[in-house]
Amino acid sequence: MVQINSNYLKLKAGYLFPEIARRVNTFSEANPQSNLIRLGIGDVTEPLPQACCEAMKKAIEEMSSYSGFHGYGPEQGYLWLRESIAKNDFQSRGCEISAEEIFISDGSKCDSSNILDILGDGNRIAVTDPVYPVYVDSNVMAGQTGSAISSGRYKGLSYIPLNAENGFQAEIPSESIDLIYLCFPNNPTGAVASKNQLARWVDYAVKNEALILFDAAYESFIQDSSLPHSIFEIDGSRECAIEFRSFSKNAGFTGTRCACTVIPKSLKGKASNGEVVDLWSLWNRRQSTKFNGVSYIVQRGAEAVYSVEGQAQIQKLVNFYMENAEIIRTDLCKLGYKVYGGEHAPYVWIETPKGQDSWEFFDFLLNKANVIGTPGSGFGAAGEGYFRLSAFNSRTNVKEAMQRISGI
Repeated sequence: MVQINSNYLKLKAGYLFPEIARRVNTFSEANPQSNLIRLGIGDVTEPLPQACCEAMKKAIEEMSSYSGFHGYGPEQGYLWLRESIAKNDFQSRGCEISAEEIFISDGSKCDSSNILDILGDGNRIAVTDPVYPVYVDSNVMAGQTGSAISSGRYKGLSYIPLNAENGFQAEIPSESIDLIYLCFPNNPTGAVASKNQLARWVDYAVKNEALILFDAAYESFIQDSSLPHSIFEIDGSRECAIEFRSFSKNAGFTGTRCACTVIPKSLKGKASNGEVVDLWSLWNRRQSTKFNGVSYIVQRGAEAVYSVEGQAQIQKLVNFYMENAEIIRTDLCKLGYKVYGGEHAPYVWIETPKGQDSWEFFDFLLNKANVIGTPGSGFGAAGEGYFRLSAFNSRTNVKEAMQRISGI
């Protein structure tokens, strides 16, 4: 009989979002007339920017002719898209990132998991708590952790708590860590990091020869011009960081799929025999073997994000979701909730009422208000006592959800 990857058996019962779906389905079957409002999973609701749609339509027309047809594209992505990303997202902010250091992919979630393919066993790994579950679960699947313990954490991982007491800022570890996951603006708490705070992480990583995996999926929602949008705005980061970016949230590509990963050519790792190897070459080899690239049509749509029309339309989308976040923040504050986030990220992080844990509060909102959010404990042990609401929805639904919550 075929042998399985037993690491999957270490995973806790159900990934967070499937468990939410299970509870919602049970409720819906018992209450078929209910009108549920979903402020849980961070999926966008507004249509794609018109500039992106027009670019993809044009690309489809090209594909119908011999002269315009495109088959397999370069695994790293078309140069014209990588050049646009390098110029507009990095070089314009003073980051020394070239098009050659950018890899186009079908999602930052995929890349933040797949990056483990090029990293070895035995790395000391740190994650924040609460944390985007993919960072933890992908390491469990890859055999980089021990078994789950009673708190819900995994042996072999170092957890850095984020809470109201520390301002939801990750503290620098006192011990030596090899691999560090950071996400700013943070999912789920909505917290941001200043340049000085990121500089401390870069200094730590350089000193300890560690690697930072930096998730910048929500950078476009930053409202303060003094805050960094990329870890590559920090001196020394080219020697210690990989950055993941996505078109999913800012341009609404959750169903279209396009993202990128940035790996500086100066970034190094060590083989088991002590040989120093550049990570760019390893990732390029991995992608060339396991990935056939993002479609030509979708990449043309992503390129249109950087047009004058695209930039205006993207900003309108970002503003729309941030206005939703402000409505949620304001109304919940009026109701007496302690509210965090929602100022530089499309997520509002709230403390649950006393006497209710996060799953009890989930069931309370589901049953009493027919509103779906995300229990904080699903993001880690330190998320217990908190709850995430997403600003990704229509204005009508956001206002209706707040009215329902105010009535319970």
